[in-house]
Amino acid sequence: MMNSLRLLSCARLVVLMLVCLFGTAVAAAREATVRVSAGDRDYVDAPLIVELPADLATAKGLVLTEQDSDAAIPVQRVPDKPQAVWIVTDLKAGQSRTYRLAASDRETLDEQHVTCRDDGRRLNIEIDGRPVLSYHHAVAPAPQGIAAVFAKSGHIHPLRTPSGRLVSDDFPPDHAHQHGVFFAWVNSTFEGRDVDFWNQAKRQGSVEHVRTLHAVSGPVFAEFAVVLRHSDLTAPDGPKPVLEETWTVRVYRGKSPFLIDLESEQRAASDSPLIVNQYHYGGMGLRGARPWLGQPESDFLTSLGKTRADGNHTRARWVIAHGTSDGGPASVVALGHPDNFRAPQPVRLHPKKPYFCFAPMVLGQFEIAPGRPYRSHYRFATHDGPPDAELAERLWHEYAEPPAIRIVAE
Repeated sequence: MMNSLRLLSCARLVVLMLVCLFGTAVAAAREATVRVSAGDRDYVDAPLIVELPADLATAKGLVLTEQDSDAAIPVQRVPDKPQAVWIVTDLKAGQSRTYRLAASDRETLDEQHVTCRDDGRRLNIEIDGRPVLSYHHAVAPAPQGIAAVFAKSGHIHPLRTPSGRLVSDDFPPDHAHQHGVFFAWVNSTFEGRDVDFWNQAKRQGSVEHVRTLHAVSGPVFAEFAVVLRHSDLTAPDGPKPVLEETWTVRVYRGKSPFLIDLESEQRAASDSPLIVNQYHYGGMGLRGARPWLGQPESDFLTSLGKTRADGNHTRARWVIAHGTSDGGPASVVALGHPDNFRAPQPVRLHPKKPYFCFAPMVLGQFEIAPGRPYRSHYRFATHDGPPDAELAERLWHEYAEPPAIRIVAE
């Protein structure tokens, strides 16, 4: 009997040791060390996107601390992806920082500094109560004096600077088909028919919001993902879907400038491809603030040092549109990612009006075919003040060449 009790006690001790050992391994697997290195350039406020190890990807929440100071750093998970985001600040060339990323049993979205709210017609994003942008998921009716054909959904307006100055316009009387930040092809062919999705008055094509996939708020960013449909209005049996497009729009917390990422994926909606013909404009566009029209100080500045006088159809990494609105100077920087098709993409700079677009079709025809989606990535930065080439260049490098990240599960 005594021997049996001793054997049972030994067995229990072994089991307890195995449980402790296994539990320690699980706990360790739910932490990771992350090393961030600047390389040969400074990073002032650079959003970082980190791929999470499997155990952290399934955690309810995340906690991030800087190893040297043990300071807590706001961190946020990306919806529907095994990724986390935080913002690294004041990382000098040659420096590295080490962080501890750990699982938490509670959600870490309590402090919603960046909010995305639906007012029934628009998704509105604010940073600490300051409005940044609105996305129209309901059809915005044409204002009085503008033809009803120009009613629109699936675009961003208003877009504001940190002080609240407008840098976008909607339904401008001279070009009522231009709507804040919008994406449309102009000279295209679908099933042998000419389709213009940009110039609404032609009644050939339309781009409209279909549904919202998600909208989140949090301590680091707010984000929404939406589906838009590009339709051929001239199809013999009635409007026919041509492209289904997903926008993922993310606004990061920051004082100035405001940073907005826009990712687009366009997929063929049928067995027929869309042929985008060579043309002088079309693509991702922005219409600048209404007071900028005819304003002597309103202009563009590109990464090549070009303006509207000599920059049309040049291939620019970034474009600044600027002018005076709401009592002071305001600028919006549009940054094209180097992974974009035909990057750096040609830019259409209108010779008189405050609008531009990234226009890859300037370099020749291409098609968006079934099974071959067209993906593009842009970052917009709004700030108060005149155009700042040094700022724009820094922002582009932080976007296109972020710090090196190495994550080690422990």
